[in-house]
Amino acid sequence: MYDLLETIQHTYSQSESEILTRAFYFAKEAHANQKRASGEDYFTHPCAVAEILIDLGMDASTVAAAFLHDTIEDTPVSEGDIRKEFGDEILLLVKGVTKLDKIEFKSQEEEQAENFKKIFVSMAKDIRVIIIKLADRLHNMRSLNFLSHERQQRMSKETLDIFAPLAGRLGISQIKCELEDLCLKYIDPEAYEYLAANINEKLAERRKFVDFVVKEIQEILDESGINGEVFGRAKHFYSIYKKMKNQGKSLEQIYDLIAVRAIVDDIDQCYELLGKIHKKWKPIPGRIKDYIAMPKPNMYQSLHTTVVTDFGQTFEIQIRTKEMHRMAEFGIAAHWKYKENKTVEDSFDTRLSWIREVMEWQGGVKDSKEFLESLKGDVYSSEVLVFTPKGEVKSLVKDATPIDFAYSVHTEVGNRCVGAKVNGKMVPLNTTLQVGDVVDILTSKTSKGPSWDWLKIVKSAGAKNKIRQFFRREMHEENIKLGKSMLEQEARNKGYNFSELINPVSMERIQNKLSFSTPEEMYMAVGGGIVTVNQVLVKLIDLARKETPRKEVTPKVITHHNSTGDVIVKGMEGLLVRFAGCCNPVPGDRIIGFVSRGRGVTIHRADCPNMRAEDRERIIEAQWSGKIGTDYIVSVEIHAEEEAPILSVVTGICAQLGLFITSINGRIDTKLRRAVLNMTVKLNTAADLDAFIKKVSSEKTVIDVFRTVT
Repeated sequence: MYDLLETIQHTYSQSESEILTRAFYFAKEAHANQKRASGEDYFTHPCAVAEILIDLGMDASTVAAAFLHDTIEDTPVSEGDIRKEFGDEILLLVKGVTKLDKIEFKSQEEEQAENFKKIFVSMAKDIRVIIIKLADRLHNMRSLNFLSHERQQRMSKETLDIFAPLAGRLGISQIKCELEDLCLKYIDPEAYEYLAANINEKLAERRKFVDFVVKEIQEILDESGINGEVFGRAKHFYSIYKKMKNQGKSLEQIYDLIAVRAIVDDIDQCYELLGKIHKKWKPIPGRIKDYIAMPKPNMYQSLHTTVVTDFGQTFEIQIRTKEMHRMAEFGIAAHWKYKENKTVEDSFDTRLSWIREVMEWQGGVKDSKEFLESLKGDVYSSEVLVFTPKGEVKSLVKDATPIDFAYSVHTEVGNRCVGAKVNGKMVPLNTTLQVGDVVDILTSKTSKGPSWDWLKIVKSAGAKNKIRQFFRREMHEENIKLGKSMLEQEARNKGYNFSELINPVSMERIQNKLSFSTPEEMYMAVGGGIVTVNQVLVKLIDLARKETPRKEVTPKVITHHNSTGDVIVKGMEGLLVRFAGCCNPVPGDRIIGFVSRGRGVTIHRADCPNMRAEDRERIIEAQWSGKIGTDYIVSVEIHAEEEAPILSVVTGICAQLGLFITSINGRIDTKLRRAVLNMTVKLNTAADLDAFIKKVSSEKTVIDVFRTVT
C-alpha cells in the first residue's frame, strides 16, 4: 500500500500528491479494523481501485475519490466530512458510486436496477463516476474466489450483463477483456479450464506462427518505407468461448486465436499496408472492416482483415495509427491520460453522446427494472452502421429497422414516419437494416403518430420508450376506464371474473405477446381500439385454463343504466355516451353502441351505413330506456308536386305539433319535376316523428316523405 504513495509522487504534481496523500490516510483511518472476505485489511481494496485508475492515467480527483469511495457507505464518515476535507468535486464522485443502502427495496433485482439508474444519472453529470465504478468492479472480480458460490454467480452475471459491455462502450478494452475472462471463470469454470489448458498447450506452436507473420509484415513495412511496429496478441478467453458457442465450433476449428496488430504513423499508411497485405495473402470476403472511415460508437478506429496464408492458416490483422491504438486501449480514459492531444479532446463529447441519448429516453421510464432491461438491450447491443441520405453515419442496434433509424434521427421524425426508402427503394417498416444501407425516412405532418404494433417491430430500447411516451401523453383516463370495462364485460359474457384473470404471471405473458409494460397500457390500448378485446382476453383465458381448471359458470350479462337515462348500454358503467350525428337515432329506432377511440360509446341506428365496415368487436348492445331525458334531432326529406306550396304546409304541421325546425332547405329537381325539401326537426317525444311523417304524408300534393342519414 505504501508503494502506492511513491507511485503517486512520481505521477502527479506536488499539490495533487498532497491531496492524494491526505485521501490515502483519511480512508485508511476510516476503514481501520475492517476486514475483507479474504481476511486482508479492507483498506487494500480502495488502494487497489486507486492503482487501477492511476494505470489508466486518471486525474487526481478521480484517484482521491477511489480512496474514499466506500467511506460514506461503510464507515461513520459523512458527506459533510468529505466536503470539508476534499471539496464538492470529490464528494460528487464519491456519492456517484455509493450504493443506495439507506432505501428499502422490495427485491434485490429492484435494488440493482435503482443502483444502475443512479450510476447513469451520475454519469450524465460526470463520466469519471463510471470509470471509478469499473475499477471497483475489476478489483472485486479479481478477489471473487473468497465469496460464496451464490455471490460469485450473481456478481459474474451482473458484470457480464452490465459492467463489461459498459467498459467496451467506453472503449476501455483492457478492463473489458479482463472482466469477461474473470466472469467466464465463475460462470462456466469447466470451459475456462479447458481453454486455459488447451490454448497454453499449443502456445509455443502458435507463437512460432505469429513470429512468422510478424516478420513477413515487418518486411512489407521496410520495403514500403513505412515506419511501424508489428506484434501478436493472444485473444482473450471469453472472445474465443463466445465464438465457439455462437458458431458451434470446437477449439480446433477456430484459427484466429491470435491477432496480429500493426501500428503505423498515419491513416494513409493504414490503407497502404492493408492493400499490400491483401496482395500477399488472400482476404476472406465479409471479414474486412473499416472502422477508420466508420468508427464504432465508442470512437474505436482500426482496419480489420482476416487473411489466409499460402499454407491455409487463417489469422486476423488489425491496422491502426498510434493515436488510434491509445484510444482503443484506454478509451474514454485517454481524455485524461493524453489530454494534451487535441484529437482526444475533440472526440470526448462524441464519446459521451450515447450517454446523453440514454438519459434522454430514460426520462420517460419510471420503472427501474424496465430501465435496466432497456439498457441491456440497447446500449450494449452489437451495432449496425447505416447512412442518412446526406452521408451521416448512424449506429443502430443489431437487426434495427427503419423505425429505429427514424427515432435515432429525432423523436418527431419517428412519430411522423409513414414510410422508408433503403438504398433508394421503398421498403416495409419492419425491414432489417444491413451495414452500409442508406436510409431515407418519409414523414407526414398529418400523421396521427406511431402504431402500437411498432413496439413489436423496433429493436432499440430508445425507440420503444419514445413510442410508449407518445401513447402515455395521448392516453386519457377515459380510454383506460373504457378498456377495462370492455374487458370485464367480455370476461363476464364468457363466464369469467376478469380480476381473477389478471395476476403477475398473466400480465408478464401479455407483456411478452403484446408489448404492454403495465395493465394501464393494456386498458388504454383496448379502450383506444389499438388492440381488440379478444386479442387480450383469449390469451388470459388460455393461461387461466392451463393454470387452474374451472367450474362451468353460466354466463351473465349485467345491465347498467347510462347517466343520461336515455339509453341502456349492456355491461358498461360510468362511461360517456353520445349520439352519432351521421344517423341521428331517436327513441323507437333500433340502436347499437360503438366503442369510439377516446370518446366513450357512440349510439348509432342499427342500420347506419357507417357501421357496415367497422370492427364488429367494438359494437355492443344498446337499447332505449323508455325515458326521454333529452331532445333529439332528426333529418327528413319530403318530395312534393312541383307547384305545391310544400314549405307553408310543413311549417304549419310543425306549428300544430309544437315541433321546432332547426334547418330547412328547398329546391326543384328538374329531372324528376318535383319539389324537394330537406329539413331537421327537434322532437319532444318518441311518438313525434311518427305523427309528423303521418300528417305530412296525408297531404295530397306530397309524393314521399322519409328520414335521412346526414
